Amino acid sequence: MTTTYNRIAYEVLDVCNGVEMATIEGAIARAGLPAGALAVDVGTGNAGVAIAMARAGLTVTAIEYDPVMAELARERIAAAGVDVRLEVGASAEVLGAAEPLDLIVALGTTNVNGEGRPTPEAAMTWLKGRLKPGGWLLWGDLVWIAESPAPLRQITEAVNLYTDDAGWKAAAKAAGFEVVWSEVSAQAVFDAYVAGADGAARAWLDAHPDAPEAEAVRGNADRVKMIMEFGRPFIGFGLYLLRR
Repeated sequence: MTTTYNRIAYEVLDVCNGVEMATIEGAIARAGLPAGALAVDVGTGNAGVAIAMARAGLTVTAIEYDPVMAELARERIAAAGVDVRLEVGASAEVLGAAEPLDLIVALGTTNVNGEGRPTPEAAMTWLKGRLKPGGWLLWGDLVWIAESPAPLRQITEAVNLYTDDAGWKAAAKAAGFEVVWSEVSAQAVFDAYVAGADGAARAWLDAHPDAPEAEAVRGNADRVKMIMEFGRPFIGFGLYLLRR
């Protein structure tokens, strides 16, 4: 397969999650890291965040497990003309072999520590062990903004576990982090992310109706759209700047 729903959807977005780039950049700036500080972007997707980190003067490694997304990341890094090292593989393996880091950015990651579906506390505890003392974790993920119906939770948590804003903060503290700053995206920001991804997929399908990937792209686009429409009153995105 030469392309996928994720590649098509995320190619048009600044960030592969329901948060604006300016918010991410502002959170990283709060850490006050010096030029050359060692940083990793876990699950880099389209590499937008990794590129922004490099432009901010950090020494950046981007990790991507999906080879199709990794190719997109490679293309965008080259086009941006920045120095970002791209590692294609499982985050647990790459981070496990890395030297202690000043900053880890983990936005919408899955299987971050190799356990499959780690609890929020387990994922954060493992990442804390990859940081230098006083190092930073910028964590972002889906947030339950209202009590969710059981079917929605079963579908969305098939590969990852989520919690509400208070739950993410509690998990961070239990893992040994200080919660320095946090923000749940405005619903309009999350809606724009969903609409942008879906619009890109529909435009590609209109332009490539007979492509061999079309059936898979359409199936994934329809599935994501259904989940997001049903889940709109319940799902948001939270960003958390944490210090070891």
